[in-house]
Amino acid sequence: MKKIELPRKVIVGEGAIYEIKKVCDELNLKTPLIFSGNFTKKFVDIIQGEIGGEVVSPDEEIKKNFKNFGFVCGVGGGSTIDKAKIYAFNNKLPFISIPTAASHDGIASPYASVRGGVSVKTNSPLAVIADTTIISNAPKNLTASGFGDAISNFTAVLDWKLARDEKNEYFGDYAASLSNMSAEIVMQNSKKIFSDISILVEALISSSVAMSIAGSSRPSSGSEHLFSHALDILSEKHKFTNALHGEQCGVGTIVSAYLHEIYSHKNEGGWKEIQGALKDVGAPTNAKELGISKEYVIDALKFAPKVRDRYTVFNKFNIEEYAEKFLKECEVIK
Repeated sequence: MKKIELPRKVIVGEGAIYEIKKVCDELNLKTPLIFSGNFTKKFVDIIQGEIGGEVVSPDEEIKKNFKNFGFVCGVGGGSTIDKAKIYAFNNKLPFISIPTAASHDGIASPYASVRGGVSVKTNSPLAVIADTTIISNAPKNLTASGFGDAISNFTAVLDWKLARDEKNEYFGDYAASLSNMSAEIVMQNSKKIFSDISILVEALISSSVAMSIAGSSRPSSGSEHLFSHALDILSEKHKFTNALHGEQCGVGTIVSAYLHEIYSHKNEGGWKEIQGALKDVGAPTNAKELGISKEYVIDALKFAPKVRDRYTVFNKFNIEEYAEKFLKECEVIK
């Protein structure tokens, strides 16, 4: 038995932020605790003008009595939304997601990423308000990061199929199809993403819904995410401030798609096409563009299969021995 939890309201479009009072009234939500990321003050001012509430930083140690608040509102990028989502879940409060950038697929999902390669289960947002006017003005690297996270669904689904076929793991056809479709749409429109940001926003929301339907992060998180988490975990050793999550996942998708091609003996992964689409949006496609050393990326690929107990294409190869060879062949390192 699965409990499928989906947002009750999803508003996407220009000026969507001004719908927040109407949404809150319809959902009977009052007195928000607003998590505000960097550079979001003017949007928070709009929200407070509409529904009031109190503002806190996502990095603040919050000791306030949550009984004074009716719900939690996350305004910002991926990290802010994840922290607000976790706080809402821990304190049994409803959550509204208001992304200011299309930087990752946690916009509407029931999962939140925490440092150390862990995705924790939370609740889906009760509502998502995605103002495309605000999101289209976000820095381009944030949009490119969201593109990388969306396109990573390709290899996540291939890994999920592999786990079904070889480990008899549960596989949801509908969730997998929805996740794949999200990746295909953004890939087909890679040259239009910056002129029509709603394509990416809707794909990221669909990706979140796929995870809700599956009851796990499987539709959107496979070997490419293990690679990204490995980069995070090893960052202190290599004295590196992480690239954006979706940027790392995009490069990880190239590696994973390449390995799927080798394993299947056909163009099932499409790593060259994925590389080209990432280039279209200005996303990194190799270690140099991520700003990391050859040694670091080799270490990360070797460590990636050990990040968590999730069966992926990494399990089909001796990654420890051939990491450098694989990375060279898919042009992640020279």
